[in-house]
This record gives sequence, C-alpha cells and structure tokens, in this order.
Amino acid sequence: MFLRMDGRRVVLCGGGEEVARKARLILKTEARITILADHLDPELSALVASGRADHHISLQDETFRDAALVFIGTGDDDLDLDLAGVARAAGAVVNVIDRPELCDAFTPSIVDRDPVVVAIGTEGAAPVLGRAIKTEIETMLAPRLGSFVALAGRLRGAVAQAIPHAARRGFWEWAFSGEAYRAHLDGREREAARLLKAAIADGHSPESKGHIALVGAGPGARDLLTIRAVKRLQQADVIFYDRLVDPEVLELARRDADRVYVGKEVGACAWPQDKIDRLIVAEALQGKRVVRLKSGDPSVFGRASEEIAAAQTAGIEIEIVPGITAASAAAATLGRPLTERGETDTFVITTGTCRPGDAEPDHALLARPGTSIAFYMAVEKAAQVQADLIAAGAPAACPVDIVASVCTDRQSHVETTLGHMAETVTTHGIRSPALLMVRYPKSLAVSASLEKQTAA
Repeated sequence: MFLRMDGRRVVLCGGGEEVARKARLILKTEARITILADHLDPELSALVASGRADHHISLQDETFRDAALVFIGTGDDDLDLDLAGVARAAGAVVNVIDRPELCDAFTPSIVDRDPVVVAIGTEGAAPVLGRAIKTEIETMLAPRLGSFVALAGRLRGAVAQAIPHAARRGFWEWAFSGEAYRAHLDGREREAARLLKAAIADGHSPESKGHIALVGAGPGARDLLTIRAVKRLQQADVIFYDRLVDPEVLELARRDADRVYVGKEVGACAWPQDKIDRLIVAEALQGKRVVRLKSGDPSVFGRASEEIAAAQTAGIEIEIVPGITAASAAAATLGRPLTERGETDTFVITTGTCRPGDAEPDHALLARPGTSIAFYMAVEKAAQVQADLIAAGAPAACPVDIVASVCTDRQSHVETTLGHMAETVTTHGIRSPALLMVRYPKSLAVSASLEKQTAA
C-alpha cells in the first residue's frame, strides 16, 4: 500500500546512523519530521538546522500526537520498547529498527523512478535479500523512465480529449514501447515529446515501426549481459537465437515473446545466413521488435554486416548491442589480463575458420614479440595454427591457454605451450566452442635471441 504522506507527521526516535537512514527515506515525501534524541549525528543536525525537521531533546506530550509513523532506534532496547508503547497508545504505526517482532510495519527496499516506485518487502525476515532484489530491479528499469512517465502524466488530459476511449489503451501501449519511448531512453527527450504530441494531434497512435537489435549475449553466464541487452530482450516480440546462447539468458525475455532457434554451427548450419536475414527483416516489416541474439559480441565473427545490410536495404532501424566477447571472459575467469605492460602490448582477435573458398588467415603476421592472440573457431585447425606461428618465428615455448565453453558450467581449461598445442587439443578431446589463447611475451623473444647467440 502506498500512502500519501504530505501534511502527516513522522517521528524518528534516536540520533544515530540507523535513524538517519530512515530520515533519507522520509525525505522523499512531504511528511513533517520530528526527531526525538538528546544528541544528533551531523546529518540529522543539518536536517534540523535546515528547518526540514523539528528536534525534541526529550519526550514531550506532543511528540507522538497525530503521528502517522514512528521509527525507533535509540540503541537502548528497554527505551525502544517503552517508546513503542507510548507511540502506539497515541495511535501511530510503529517500526522498531532491526526488531521485526516489535514492528507494526516494515520498511521496504525502494527502487525510485519518481513517479514510478517499486517496493520490495520481506516482512523484516531478510532485509539483505530485499536489497539484493532491489539491485536486480534497478538494472531492469531505465534511469530516464521516471521523467518519461511524468511527461506521459502531463499529457493524459490531452490524450483523453483527442483519442477515443476505445483506442486509448492501444495509444498508451505504443507510447511506452514504441519510437517515442525508445527516443526518450536514448536521451532524445525533445524528440520523444514531439512524437507523443504529434500522435495526440493526429488523434491516434502511429503504426508501430519495426526495429532490429543485434544483441550480444556474452560468453554464457547471464549476469554478464549488459543492462541494455536485458532491456532489448524484455522489449522483444520475437527472438532469433543460436545454439551457443545459454537457456538462462532467454529466461530474461518476456514470456509471450516468440523464440526461434536458428541453430548455427561451425561448418554445418540448417539455417543459412541469407534465410536468417530474410526472416528477421520480414518480422520487423510487420512492426515487430526483433532481437537477433548472438553469443559473445555481435561484431566479433557474428556476421553482423550481412544482417545490418539486409535491414538497411529494407529501411528498418537497426542497432548493435555489444556483448562481452569470449576472449575477455576467458581472461577474466583465468585471472589474467589480455595485455601486460612490458610483455604484451598488442592484442589480436582472429579466427581459424573462414567461409569455404576464402583465403586462409595469414597467421605469420601475428608471430610478433609482445603479442597476445585469441584464436576463435580454431580448435580443428590447431595443428595448422601451431605450424604457421612457429614457421614465422614464434618460439615453441610460447604459453598457451585453451579454454572451452567459457563462463558456462561446462568450462574447461588446459595450459600448454605452442609446441604442444595441437597434441594437447587431441589428448584432451577439446571441441568447439573453445579459444586458443597464445601469448608471445617480449621477454621470451629476448631469451630466444640470447639462446641463438650462445649457440652461435
């Protein structure tokens, strides 16, 4: 239940940090505040000095008179109990801080997007959990949401006059999901207001324009998605996803969103790229919000260019929502940086697999001291990669990390050297998806040079 607090009295008993926290909550309302304490911490003192709160050094006859809410946290259990009794006798609702058995009401965790407010309560049983849930919801609600809702509120009267009653629900559904809403969330507030007012002037909501988002699902773990990726999933009408997308990621989407598995695999795909291009464009042309969900980052070997071209040819708005690419995630799980000052100052992402008929990547260009290389889709070409790098001068002693199924419950990791990389892949039965992460430190190049001079 949300209560109007303007003009009502709230009494805070105690002068320490716990009471100051409650004061911060009440300051979000128009309630009149009285603080009962013989000593106030600096924050509460400033509140009194500003005139926002009254200060009672000791209990007075009028302290609890007409109080709607009383928060008690003096630090003295017996005093807290006595004050709770007096406050209840005066007709107030009482909250004794951190003593749920003495509470008439509990303070929820608040997600504030004024005028949108979300309250999370656990009836005092698990306030830490309530704060954790608050954190999750904070990521779900756009920071600019409140100002858009306020704008919509100011326009409600105009909508009621211009839009027929039967069409209003559809208008507001468009307003909070369509082009105006997206413009506002992107920071184009004037454009959002213009679109809303134009629709009101026309007397109806415009036809929904299709939208395509190429969304990076990251390496696997759903808590590695960006906030924007989660938002696009929750806004999507239809989602096209690959085999490497973890099912938990899809759980973030709306339950009524259509989900289409396009099952792309290296070297074998029942869904050729041109078919996927046609399908996402066809759905968007129907006015739907389409998400093309890709593992990792859409811009890293994600065939984003074909899908962007198809959307632009059809005149459909398209955006890329970046994701954490597998190399970054693998480095994080291993606790190793991708670059290291003085050792590796160049980082390269490359692939071991190209389209049939394309020239093979020139791995010889990568065999340079100070280079860290992440090979994607290269497990089946490990022997070729190994031979190319060594032939180009990379020492066989270069350290290699082979990481499979990064950031999933199937993740595995093997350390080896460049000279034994292909053998290690075979011995351990490593299969895609996996990364070959080769480091050629500068110190190793110096050592190799000294060895050659000694041998000479």
